[in-house]
Amino acid sequence: MIRSAMAALLAVALITGAHGKGGKPPVDETETEPAGGGAEQPAVDPTVVERTHVVLLGTGTPNTDPTAQGPSLAVVVNGTPYTVDCGPGIVRRASAAYLAGVEGLEVSRLNTAFITHLHSDHTVGYPDLIFSPWVMGRSQPLRVFGPPGIAKMTEHIQAAYAEDIAVRLEGLEPATEDGYKVEATEIGTGQVYQDGNVTVHAFQNRHGAWDISYGFRFVTPEADICISGDTAPYDAMAEHYAGCDLLIHEVYLGKAFPDRDPVWQEYHKASHTSGPELAAIASAAKPRLLVATHLLLWGQDEDELAKEIGAAYEGELLIGSDLTLIGVSEDFVSGRNGKPAGSFVVVDL
Repeated sequence: MIRSAMAALLAVALITGAHGKGGKPPVDETETEPAGGGAEQPAVDPTVVERTHVVLLGTGTPNTDPTAQGPSLAVVVNGTPYTVDCGPGIVRRASAAYLAGVEGLEVSRLNTAFITHLHSDHTVGYPDLIFSPWVMGRSQPLRVFGPPGIAKMTEHIQAAYAEDIAVRLEGLEPATEDGYKVEATEIGTGQVYQDGNVTVHAFQNRHGAWDISYGFRFVTPEADICISGDTAPYDAMAEHYAGCDLLIHEVYLGKAFPDRDPVWQEYHKASHTSGPELAAIASAAKPRLLVATHLLLWGQDEDELAKEIGAAYEGELLIGSDLTLIGVSEDFVSGRNGKPAGSFVVVDL
């Protein structure tokens, strides 16, 4: 049965009061016949996408779960997308969101990206982000901001695809002159980017053996959005997340941890955040909405993760899935101006 994102939005617009911890908004499952026949094209309420919104493009891990693409998301402000990480499937997930009504994720618009760290599951989609939007008409260089090593990675990718670049520029198919180019900037901590839509701050997190691994804070006119990156708990988390409206955080299911091989237990403890640890972190940070992503469940159900976090966290919780849109509501914007607090619009695209 086809589910309309517009119907989902109209059925329950605000996450606060609409569903409990770990739930998703109820949706209208009524199948409708689009005008003119053919496949239904869901549409997102334009009053939502005119404001700041986040689309989870991939919520998976290195595990090859076909329902969860590699880690990536997009923050979209005034129709301008800013992607974070490049897991496998990033461009096609963006295209799916565009077809569902998120105009800011039209593929040729993907031209600004941020990378948390250079693990393969966060970067194997990088060539896709460089070349596919170019093939689809991007005319300007891709701007990428990431840790030391991103420039060298970019150089090697461009060298690997030199024959493709030459054929597209000199052969029969039309191609823009600059759309394949990349302006790679290696960043430190602090403010790393600013334009008329957003200011982006990078902060050092704690990810196992990686000397440099970042989380990001996006400050838009309407919301402060913290993205944890891959991280275990660390002392400065409270400072980095303080006052954020939306906290998008990686997590693994703590109840399944004891069944793991001791070698993997050592790795995950040093590199990632368990459900109970995330509950404590969010209780201290007090975001308006906590979104769990990069879900490592080891074969367990997402409901188990929701129960685990919800047992020690009283705030609003959303267990993320691919192609979930989270947008600020009108009431949310008013709340930031001292009026009664609102919350977020959540739509499954």
